[in-house]
Amino acid sequence: MATTNEITNEAGLTPVMRQFRTAKDAHPDALLFFRMGDFYELFYDDAIVAARELQLTLTARDKSKSVPMCGVPYHSAGPYLQRLLRLGYRVALCEQMEDPKATKTIVRREVTRVLTPGTALDPSLAASESQWLASVAGVGAAAAACVGVAAIDLSTGEFRATEFTGANAWALALDELARLRPAELIFSRGPGGFGAKTTQSVRQTSLRESDAPDETETKEESAPADIGGARTEVEEWVFNKEYAVPLLRQQLRVHSLDGLGLGNHAAAAVAAGAIVHYLRTTKQGALEHLDTLRYYEKRDCLELDAVSVRNLELVDPLFSSEGPKTTLFYTLDACCTPMGKRLLRAQLLRPMQSLAEINERLAAVGEAAGDIRRREGLRRAMDGLLDLERLLGRVSLDSAGPREVVGLGATLARLPGLRAAVAELAATSPSGRWAFLATRLDTLDDLNEMIARTLVEEPPISLSDGGAIREGVDAELDELRGLSTSGRQRIAAIEERERARTGIGSLKVRFNSVFGYYLEVTKANAKSVPADYERKQTLVNAERFTTPELKELETKILTAQERSGEIERRIFSELRRQLLTNAVRVRETARRVAEIDLLGCFAHLAAMRGWVKPQVDASEVLEFVSARHPVVEQRLEESGGGRFIPNSLHLEAAGGEANGPSLLLITGPNMGGKSTYLRQAALLVIMAQCGCFVPAERMRLGLVDRVYTRIGASDNVARGRSTFMVEMTETAAILNTATARSLVLLDEMGRGTATYDGLSLAWATVEHLHNDIGARTLFATHYHELTLLADRLARLRNVRVTVRESGGGIVFLHTVEAGAANKSYGIEVARLAGLPGVVIERARAVLRVHERAESQQIREAAPVAEREASMQMTMFTPLSQRIVDRIEQTDVDGLTPREALQLLAELQRELKGSA
Repeated sequence: MATTNEITNEAGLTPVMRQFRTAKDAHPDALLFFRMGDFYELFYDDAIVAARELQLTLTARDKSKSVPMCGVPYHSAGPYLQRLLRLGYRVALCEQMEDPKATKTIVRREVTRVLTPGTALDPSLAASESQWLASVAGVGAAAAACVGVAAIDLSTGEFRATEFTGANAWALALDELARLRPAELIFSRGPGGFGAKTTQSVRQTSLRESDAPDETETKEESAPADIGGARTEVEEWVFNKEYAVPLLRQQLRVHSLDGLGLGNHAAAAVAAGAIVHYLRTTKQGALEHLDTLRYYEKRDCLELDAVSVRNLELVDPLFSSEGPKTTLFYTLDACCTPMGKRLLRAQLLRPMQSLAEINERLAAVGEAAGDIRRREGLRRAMDGLLDLERLLGRVSLDSAGPREVVGLGATLARLPGLRAAVAELAATSPSGRWAFLATRLDTLDDLNEMIARTLVEEPPISLSDGGAIREGVDAELDELRGLSTSGRQRIAAIEERERARTGIGSLKVRFNSVFGYYLEVTKANAKSVPADYERKQTLVNAERFTTPELKELETKILTAQERSGEIERRIFSELRRQLLTNAVRVRETARRVAEIDLLGCFAHLAAMRGWVKPQVDASEVLEFVSARHPVVEQRLEESGGGRFIPNSLHLEAAGGEANGPSLLLITGPNMGGKSTYLRQAALLVIMAQCGCFVPAERMRLGLVDRVYTRIGASDNVARGRSTFMVEMTETAAILNTATARSLVLLDEMGRGTATYDGLSLAWATVEHLHNDIGARTLFATHYHELTLLADRLARLRNVRVTVRESGGGIVFLHTVEAGAANKSYGIEVARLAGLPGVVIERARAVLRVHERAESQQIREAAPVAEREASMQMTMFTPLSQRIVDRIEQTDVDGLTPREALQLLAELQRELKGSA
């Protein structure tokens, strides 16, 4: 079977196949959809791949079956194209550039667009999501490395870039890409590009597992697996500063990039310029809406890496089977507009770091939350607002029809009402955020008037259907439409007249695209046809004729229709151009609407759920009183599963004002709520720094610069990493980069290795966090020996999740209180899970044996510890857990003196027996 590469050597190709070969040679890495009439056809290897992926029937173009082919209908190709794009394929559309009826030679065909996963607009994309096309570019090496990351969402025109420097620049860039999760990533195929740089630089830094390549990988395999999306190599010269930067300036229509914040960020500018090049080479249109670029720094926001975003389930669930209800985004999404939903999602991924901006937003939320009439009036004013950004994007990419433009106009028509509602809220605080938004919201009245003046209220789906332009816009168009209307009347009159003249009652005047207008007479009435009729076509049951009068009328009508279509296309194109001239205004209005919607959403949640305004300041305190986990509480309410048990917390970074604890060591059984308590603290911090009220009686927060999480166990067997390797890699990143202003959440550290290895690592980590970093830390553990550190570390406090024991087992109270847990209740949890009773009893017996053996080993190790004072570890104190449990369960007040003496004797015998 011939392959695509072999067709260039084939002789005797037909003209059509020579066209195919030329187009395929220009786009060898894409599946070529070759337009032939009403179908897109694929040939050779492209056909084999498409047939397999799309479940199409594979046929052949010739009898020898040496040219495999398959195809899809042109008018319903969309779903097929989207399926291929989601699988990571590139698709080149080779279109017919001429009307087959208007040419006597072979129809000219050209590739008009190359669809890629990051550039093709996915109609199934949720309103809250973005479809990023990202680019990464690096300059320099080793300590002088500088890596730029740029990303664009073509559907909205949002274009952003950032840059990282230093020895771990590539690691930070990969973390940013993992957080973005682009649909497609482009990078240089040269030796200094993405594939080659990541292996060396990532190995030199302590990263999350998702960012760190395996040491056994080749350079080509070094890209991290969880960035997501397709990856596309681009020629090395595209990432050359002398090419990419001028191209970017040209696209943005600026003489210098300084005004965009890119003056001293060459790597970011190169990455952005490479995106512009890629969009142009894949023929994504004129890109008129791509007219601005925003440079950002990670330090400008509360930093959340990909691991923390995943562990905290901010926007996506940990397990897809659970659906979106486990995410913070779902819990907070009460937005009324697509723009507001996207801003909420973006804000959760990049919470604010500016104290002034946070408190300004909190004040605005409080004002709206306290005024139900104005707040609900504001939210009602946003009803019916469509997606301004994506509508503008469709207009720019020339994929918007008349109905989309009318929808844009309908949205613009609602903006004056929205501004009035914002102004009402602003009246309560003339100098606040609402007042600022009321004065800055451009209602775009001129654009709305332009659309309403040009298009009819209910236009057709496609411009080619005609009738989209209002009467009175163009005099010639009105005249031609009149001719078309009168032409239909004249056709009807001819039909009536000819029926009367010939006496053939079934005679009809009909039309098709091949023969135009004709008179159709059945075979039975053929003998009654007048002599002046000219035969046009003979069918099995009918004859078709024409007359000079009908020919003349056909020419006039068809010419009028063709000319009307040309005028409508010209007028619509001019309207599109005018809208794009004002693209900056439309996009700025969309941003204002998004912020108004987000503030209204936060106010609605605060009022409906009884949330309170957090006190956010420059202190080093993290304190909340009777706080609840927002997601778990909402799910309990929806399912009727009961009431969430609130808990409190108080932490201060090292050197805090009240010398309070900087590290809480949390012990207690599985299912007791330790992980929920950890996540709750992080989510409340994120909500507060987004400017949202929180579910608590009171909260005070000193700004956090970064949230770190090490929660749950996971592995990456495909990349050669065990659970423990993943855990240590993530913990290393925390210990190497956390600051005193960070929030650190560590859950069950050291459980993936041998007991004493894990215990020792956990012990040392706690000491390092307490003594050297001083970050506000929640450390959950099953190593009860760690609780003894409270006697040695001044700012460590023990807390525990409580349980109640009864004859029937244990009850989880989900309350956090001061003190250390004395056992883990692991066997009791196993019993609740349904393990057979014989297994549970045997486990208890084995546990007693191991506890005695452990006590013996610890006593033997004690003399060594005494000789090495610096290594003395009080966690090795020999205590019999069984004796402690028996004393704890004894009702001392109810014992008689004789029973007390008997109990002491039994305990003494047990101690001697264990010795």
